[in-house]
Amino acid sequence: MIYGIGVDICSIFRIKKAIESKYFRDRIFAPEEISYSESKGVTKRADSYAACFAAREAFCKASGINLMSVMNGESFAVIHDSQGRPSIRLGEKFEFPYKIFLSLSHEKDLACAMVVIEN
Repeated sequence: MIYGIGVDICSIFRIKKAIESKYFRDRIFAPEEISYSESKGVTKRADSYAACFAAREAFCKASGINLMSVMNGESFAVIHDSQGRPSIRLGEKFEFPYKIFLSLSHEKDLACAMVVIEN
């Protein structure tokens, strides 16, 4: 049974400007997200960061959890399996018994994330 659905879009340009601040980048994103995004190279890393940011908002919309609860890398991370499929890793402070599905996309100056939560 579907527990919640959330979708969010994010401006890649806005995130590109924000990640110029190492403080912002290191405070918001988990080490796995930083490593993955930086591996995309200078021209595509902002796309990946923006998709990760959109995933946070989409997850909050689907789960009803406050955005500030997942606004740092210790409590939330977008990770990728060996085939590149994205998923969400929640921090230890969450006891979240539901299955989370995540889809990410980006095109031109927009990144999009969709989250479906199933119980």
